[in-house]
Amino acid sequence: MKAIYVITLTLMLGACGQPQPGNTAVFLLVDTSGTYTEELNKAQAILNYLLATLDSGDSIAVARIDSGSFSEKDVIAKATFDQRPSMANNQKRVFKHHMDRFVETVNTGSAHTDITGAILQATEFLNETGAGQKYVLVFSDLAEDLQQGHIRNFPLELGGIHVVALNVTKLRSDNIDPRDYINRLGLWQKRVVEGGGDWRVVNDFDRLDTLIGLNTTDPL
Repeated sequence: MKAIYVITLTLMLGACGQPQPGNTAVFLLVDTSGTYTEELNKAQAILNYLLATLDSGDSIAVARIDSGSFSEKDVIAKATFDQRPSMANNQKRVFKHHMDRFVETVNTGSAHTDITGAILQATEFLNETGAGQKYVLVFSDLAEDLQQGHIRNFPLELGGIHVVALNVTKLRSDNIDPRDYINRLGLWQKRVVEGGGDWRVVNDFDRLDTLIGLNTTDPL
C-alpha cells in the first residue's frame, strides 16, 4: 500500500513539474461591419507586426467578424509555422498575401456583427494548438449587432487566454453620451474576466510591441 502511495505521489509531482509549452498562438478577429471597413489598413499593420514577431512553432489565424461568425467560412488564413526558417518565411509571405487580398476585395461591410461567435471560433482554434501562450486580438468597435434569433448571451470559457481589444473606435452615439463607450468596454471586460481570460485595450499603435510575448505571470 505504501509503495502505491509513493508511486502515485511521484507521478503527481512529475506532472506538476512539466514545463509549459513555449509556443504562442494568436487569433486576429477583424470587424467588417459598416464604416469599420475603412480601418482595415490598420489591421494590415497589426498582421505585419505579428508575422515579424512570431517564430517557428507558433500559430496564427485571421478571421472576419461577420453576421454569423462561429464558422470556418470567415477564416481568412491560418498557419502553424514550420521549424525550418525558410519554410516558415514562405508561410508568412503566403499568409500576408491572403490578408492583403482580403483587404483589397472587401467592398461592403457585413450587415451584423457577431463578436461573441468570432471569439468562440478563435478560442476553439487556440485551444487546439496546445500553445503555452494564447491571444485573441479583437480589431473592432466592440458594438455587437446580432441577427434575429442568434443566441450569444451565455458565459465565455476563456481560461488561459489573453484578449486584447484593438482600435476601439468611438461611435457617433458615443460623442453624445461618452458613457456608452465606457459601458461597452466594461461589458466586454466583465465577460472576458468572468470567463477566466485576461483583458486589455490597446488603441495606441505605437505600442504594438506590448501585444504578445508576455507570460501568464505578467498578464496583459
